[in-house]
Amino acid sequence: MNNSISLFVPGRLCLFGEHSDWAGLHRVFNANIASGAAIVTGIEQGIYADVKKSEKFIMLNTSEALKDIWKDFHADINTESLKEIAANGGYFSYAAGVASYINEHHFVGGLEITITDMTLPVKSGLSSSAAICVLVARAFNQLYNLNLNTIGEMHAAYRGERRTSSRCGRLDQACAFGNSPVLMTFDGEEIDAKRLIIKEPLHWVIANLKASKDTIKILTDLNKRYPFAENDIDKNLHEALGIDNQTIIKKAIQFMKDGNKQLLGSLMTEAQEIFDRKVAPSSIEQLKAPKLHKYLNDKNVLLLTYGGKGVGSQGDGTVQFLAKDEKSQKQLVEYLNNDGLESYSFTIPSRHHIRKAIIPVAGFGTRLYPATRMIRKEFIPLVDKDGLLKPVILMLLEELYDGGIEEICLIVGSESDMELYKKCLLEPLSEDHLSKLGKDARNYEEKLLNISKKIVFRIQKEKLGFGHAVFQAKDFCMEEPVLLMLGDTIYKSNTDKPCCSQLMEAYESVNKPIVSICEVPINDVTNFGIISGNWINKDNNLMQVSEFLEKPNVETVKNLPNFYSVFGQYILTPDIFKSLEKNIRNGNTKNGEFQLTDVLESMIDTGLYAFKTNGKMYDMGNVDALKSAMGSI
Repeated sequence: MNNSISLFVPGRLCLFGEHSDWAGLHRVFNANIASGAAIVTGIEQGIYADVKKSEKFIMLNTSEALKDIWKDFHADINTESLKEIAANGGYFSYAAGVASYINEHHFVGGLEITITDMTLPVKSGLSSSAAICVLVARAFNQLYNLNLNTIGEMHAAYRGERRTSSRCGRLDQACAFGNSPVLMTFDGEEIDAKRLIIKEPLHWVIANLKASKDTIKILTDLNKRYPFAENDIDKNLHEALGIDNQTIIKKAIQFMKDGNKQLLGSLMTEAQEIFDRKVAPSSIEQLKAPKLHKYLNDKNVLLLTYGGKGVGSQGDGTVQFLAKDEKSQKQLVEYLNNDGLESYSFTIPSRHHIRKAIIPVAGFGTRLYPATRMIRKEFIPLVDKDGLLKPVILMLLEELYDGGIEEICLIVGSESDMELYKKCLLEPLSEDHLSKLGKDARNYEEKLLNISKKIVFRIQKEKLGFGHAVFQAKDFCMEEPVLLMLGDTIYKSNTDKPCCSQLMEAYESVNKPIVSICEVPINDVTNFGIISGNWINKDNNLMQVSEFLEKPNVETVKNLPNFYSVFGQYILTPDIFKSLEKNIRNGNTKNGEFQLTDVLESMIDTGLYAFKTNGKMYDMGNVDALKSAMGSI
């Protein structure tokens, strides 16, 4: 278990759907109200902290940004005293509120949180308070192994902030998802969140209008018109935050997926028009927002953007724009700052569904004995295409890194194995060692350290099969689809796109479990599990699987036109882990082991797919494959 960690939590920006979180809550009282929906993203600015266990709840600061307003904070880990601190308000009330909630519902000790940097502006509609709440919840979760998923951390952060004088919305804590847009839906008390596909990078600019607004007054005015509409103003408000908002959200999701930035920007303008016409009359004094509309209609701004709209509770608080490109983004920031505003830029990168990957490395490597008596098989070095000598595991980690994977879970066989990996991958070189490296090697060392920040570990204490090893990452996956790669396999793409990226793109078209496959000669089918099915695209590289044949004889498959075996990469959905859990609970083994193949076969009826990867694989646990790889990579 970790005793100290470093964390970053970004601020959040509501792109579309402001106010619909609490509007959707009123479905508890009026089923005719449409459910709420919002698209929310983390931004590049946020809070950085080092966290470790402590007997008390302590908050310290080494950040220059906060030095003039900071006072160190110490409190006992006592639910009632922390709740009192939260209720009394002040700078640390949010952190105390979350700590009180966690302590009330979990068996935990204290924390020492040191803020090392703060790049997030406060009171600008970017939820700095929610970021600190998520930071505290995540710190408790990771240091005390509470096994909360992202939604669980959001819930703890929300409940903690509600113990302060704040009346935060239920979408504020979406910063828990990081710099990645999510669709949040609000149906009464129920909240759901789903990551969105972003085909092209989106260049955003946000600016503090440096005007005044009364958020409490806005929320009070709007809340008076719920849960039942009694006049035309009420009906318009319900429509705007209900069915109109749902239409806007649906279009925004599609435009992001298609990479159509121009239509997305126009949609921002449309959403603002609906807000001004149907929402603003409910709190006209606060939502008339002359300064907001001055910049939305500024001809210099319009030349650089596809569209813009208000932020958060709207009014003259903060404005957001979708810039046309990176150059326009920089020009817009400069223009707004020169005009007296305080503006920030951030870029939403292109995103696939898949953020996480798992690599099992718990095997002994018996086929490579006696080398594996002295070195783990995944540490065997090969000369890569860039000329550097790298262990197999590092080549896999690089592929994931280059494919945009954000978090990587290594499933190891013991505590000592985990410590070995930490020493080899996570610990930086000494200054003396680093100084003796050439420039290219130092640059690669920086990349390696960036890769290492993505790595976490799980331990498979009992060797009960491949499926059992994969299941150890269930809590890491947190109900998300995940990429699985074999720890003793090298993948070489025939294109400039990594093999894992090819598979992730194929997954986007089916949203079902999918395995990568490669063609094998008929004489080799007895050595592999053979997959058959029907091609479903014109390129004949995406197949709906109809049958798994485990090491069939030649007679069984001779009538098939081609023979395909698993390539060694998979995308597993949450259903896979539920089936693995059921098999493990019920003791459903084959040859004494829990198999992943058995679970994949069970998915055929509900939809299992295979993708023919444009590349080659080399099984590093096999001496012949190792020889071949040495001459080919």
